[in-house]
Amino acid sequence: MSNNLSHLLGRKTSNKNLFEELGIAASETGTPNPAALEKLREEFLVGKSTVYGTVSFYDFLKPENQGKKVYVCNGSACMTAGTQDDLRTKIDKQYSSNEIGEMCCLGRCHENSAFHIAGSNYSGTDIDSIEDIKKGNTSSVETYNVGSIGNPILTAEYGSIKEYYKIFNSCIQTPAMDLLSELKDSGLRGRGGAGFSMAFKLESCKNAESDSKFIVCNADEGDPGAYSDRYIMENRPHALLMGMMIAGYITGADFGIVYIRGEYPESVGIISDCIDELRKENLLGLNINGSGFNFEFKVIRAQGAYICGEETALLSSIEGQRPEVRIRPPYPTQQGLFNKPTAVNNVETLANLPFIFQNGGKAYAAIGTAKSSGTKLISLDGHFKTPGIYEVDMGTPLSTVINELGGGFRKPVKAMHIGGPLGGLVPVSKINDLTVDFDSFAKEGFLLGHASIVCLPEEYPLINYVEHLFKFTAHESCGKCFPCRLGSTRGAEMIEKAVKDNYKIDKSLLDDLLETMEVGSLCALGGGLPLPIKNAMKYFEDELSPYFKKD
Repeated sequence: MSNNLSHLLGRKTSNKNLFEELGIAASETGTPNPAALEKLREEFLVGKSTVYGTVSFYDFLKPENQGKKVYVCNGSACMTAGTQDDLRTKIDKQYSSNEIGEMCCLGRCHENSAFHIAGSNYSGTDIDSIEDIKKGNTSSVETYNVGSIGNPILTAEYGSIKEYYKIFNSCIQTPAMDLLSELKDSGLRGRGGAGFSMAFKLESCKNAESDSKFIVCNADEGDPGAYSDRYIMENRPHALLMGMMIAGYITGADFGIVYIRGEYPESVGIISDCIDELRKENLLGLNINGSGFNFEFKVIRAQGAYICGEETALLSSIEGQRPEVRIRPPYPTQQGLFNKPTAVNNVETLANLPFIFQNGGKAYAAIGTAKSSGTKLISLDGHFKTPGIYEVDMGTPLSTVINELGGGFRKPVKAMHIGGPLGGLVPVSKINDLTVDFDSFAKEGFLLGHASIVCLPEEYPLINYVEHLFKFTAHESCGKCFPCRLGSTRGAEMIEKAVKDNYKIDKSLLDDLLETMEVGSLCALGGGLPLPIKNAMKYFEDELSPYFKKD
């Protein structure tokens, strides 16, 4: 990451953005043509290596994406459901092979058979209407269950904008330090996986001296199997937007950026429409309601890169640089987007703020456990009898989620991958040992993360899933650090060779590789992959033993 480039690319912060312009240039053919790249290079005063390095990284900008018209979901939930081969067969009858691409998780994990055409997502039985979809004559009829046990915060209806934004209007008439104190009382921890204190992050940004600051919503945390962020953006969008506005007031930031996965086109449209509503209600702009507080929004559509769920890679992406992970310190709250102090939080974290400032931090802290306050959204995949999005108080038994909310499994399941591809691989024998909170999962050697649940049915070969995780990491690595870039590739090669060529894996060699990735990687992509692999080796030793050398 170049500080000079960050300053340079920040010249047009509020009205024009290199990353967005690259997306626009790729919109017709799937990748920008050389003339368009040269024009943008000259306009933004950057080198050819900068624009090429950016374009060549993203799934939906790289030259290989040219001419793609339909995309098949290759996410973990659709893969373990076994729906995509049949789906691909039906799509092959309508499109040539060079017109078919892949997207990693469209957030349709509850019914699988997911695919994308002409800016819209489809799943379930939609494929049976492929000819009408291709002609633009039909839309998706997606539905999923939504429910809660305990205290509904994020799944509760919030009423009209005028009524709901009374919370915001009250906040901007209150000293920012008082709000920060309430947030500390709440104990709110980040819902993206790390469980980091939100109050600490906002306070750090507030204390940084700068002429401008940013609030960035990380809506690109594309864990396969997780669609809770999508639920909030499409069904409770103003909880997210108000959360960002309050965070802006607390920190002194006057600009909010919602960076949304390109795989969630419906979310992009809904959030954009809601921001327009706020402008009509005079809740954005200068001196909002005479408070002296200024705030504006920008929505940026991502272009297909899982690594952008890592906050520093996301900031480089917004700037138009290659989305490589940045070395810390400095931290984003000190030197973030365009080298300005920036608070980055995920969708679910920000959406909790309206409740906290309406009811008080202590009321929020009273929900859940002492170290994991509040509630958690959980995404259940299509292996459950009643899949969908469910909200539970932190500390709720995992067995309650699976058996009462999920209705149990449709067919025998041997393991659940909870918390995304870097989360723990939980055998069904551990269900009764876990509660939905950060500490319970950590104590048992797992990771709550996004709290998405992708099931592995009994007949699904675990070695294939391990190979899938290595290949996913190799494909999504930003490439900056050797342990992630090389380790994931060597791991994928090792597993593939064991599956195809009767090669026996040396366990000590694999252990060394995992330790190198865990200790040496710059971010949680390379550093987190070893967790599910180790879980697999620990709990499914008998199934995996044929692929390893005998001791």
